[in-house]
Amino acid sequence: MQKPTFPAPAENARTALITGGGRGIGRACALQLARAGCRVAVLARSLDEVDEVASIIHEGGGKALSAVCDVTNEDSITAAVEACTRRLGPVDILVNNAGQAHSVPLLKMSVEDWQRMINVNLTGTFLVTRAVLPSMVERGFGRVINIASTAGLTGYRYTTHYCASKHGVVGLTRALALEVASKGVTVNAVCPGWVETEMLQDTVRNISKKTGRGEENARETLLADIPTHRFVKPEAVAAMVAYVASDDARDLTGTTLTIDGGQLAG
Repeated sequence: MQKPTFPAPAENARTALITGGGRGIGRACALQLARAGCRVAVLARSLDEVDEVASIIHEGGGKALSAVCDVTNEDSITAAVEACTRRLGPVDILVNNAGQAHSVPLLKMSVEDWQRMINVNLTGTFLVTRAVLPSMVERGFGRVINIASTAGLTGYRYTTHYCASKHGVVGLTRALALEVASKGVTVNAVCPGWVETEMLQDTVRNISKKTGRGEENARETLLADIPTHRFVKPEAVAAMVAYVASDDARDLTGTTLTIDGGQLAG
């Protein structure tokens, strides 16, 4: 397989920071933004995965760094943002992608289940955004792109904590977009449906385990609700993120962009 290549960032290249950047949507976003000529900081709790993504970009001619970051820990976020600023420059594009998903009926949901989901998906988005926003406002340019979900726009059974957290991300997006609209900073949410990632595979295994059906049957159950009858590819989400991050999208703010194979249209 031919190794990917990336343009060497120009002197005035943008710096992008992606949380949860080691796999799935985050990985695809890191590679896509590197192809667009950005310097890329790839963050996650596990260093091995983001090291691999940064190495792919480096070996292909781009510029990247990897760093450990727990989006629920302010000190961890501060250290990661400082490392990015020192080595790549201040953050111009933030992709809040780090997140968790878990299914459990509300009556069986513990406070710990609830709080963990809110902490990672919603509070983490708030904390990382707050860490990079002052520099964006000061320089008069910024792109905050929150990876929400169709679960931020509708409800799904057995995921009240997940839906609540993603609805919160959408609300944060809309409110913050109004706060910084006159300061050169845009804030948008990308809302994928089912994406072909490890999170999807975990869901399939969970359905199979609970119902006793095979994993292929479980996949077909999920596909039955998607008009295109296919799962979204991470690269398709990344392409949407790259557009939102571009200069062409300067008037796009406070929006939710859905990519779900038509699932919410039905």
